[in-house]
Amino acid sequence: MAKRRFYVVWNGLVPGIYTSWEECKAQIEGVKQALYKSFDSMEAAEKAYSSSPHEYIGNKEKNPQKAATPGAYPAEIIRNALAVDAACSGNPGMMEYRGVYIGTGEEVFHFGPMFGTNNIGEFLAIVHGLALLKQKGLEMPIYSDSRNALLWIKSGKCKTKLPRDNKSEELFKYIERAEKWLKENSWSTTLYKWKTDRWGEIPADFGRK
Repeated sequence: MAKRRFYVVWNGLVPGIYTSWEECKAQIEGVKQALYKSFDSMEAAEKAYSSSPHEYIGNKEKNPQKAATPGAYPAEIIRNALAVDAACSGNPGMMEYRGVYIGTGEEVFHFGPMFGTNNIGEFLAIVHGLALLKQKGLEMPIYSDSRNALLWIKSGKCKTKLPRDNKSEELFKYIERAEKWLKENSWSTTLYKWKTDRWGEIPADFGRK
């Protein structure tokens, strides 16, 4: 039997606490910068709803399914590195991505939620990381657990099959901007595939599995 979940919508058509994904989805679809998250109990959901969403979204301290702490990673993992990951509620659905500095677990950047797919989020996260490191003049590698996204970066093209329509138009503008950046810029950043089967969840994981 599936475990019951409770969904907090801080920013949506009608903010509140919902007891099914279908109800939650109806409140966030088409809403720019929708803010929502699922919880294991009504008590946790009520506490979250009465607090700032930014205490819960993108904050691994509040999530019991968080990735391992920096000290728990194998020695082969480079600590002075950026980890990126995406999460999507439905696929396609409301997508977001972020970058986390492995050495401290600090969130460096966060984007979304926006309607899209997980693969697109993974692709955009890598480009975001590349552009940020180049802008700041920083030399460090980037880890991603998405084989597809790493291949798309190599080809310089986001090879998504997501239809371009009214729901996805805004996201496609970000894709075009990312592809343009890849075409017009060079970088020395090394990209590594995060080995989830050996190392556990990537530090930028949203902990929603």
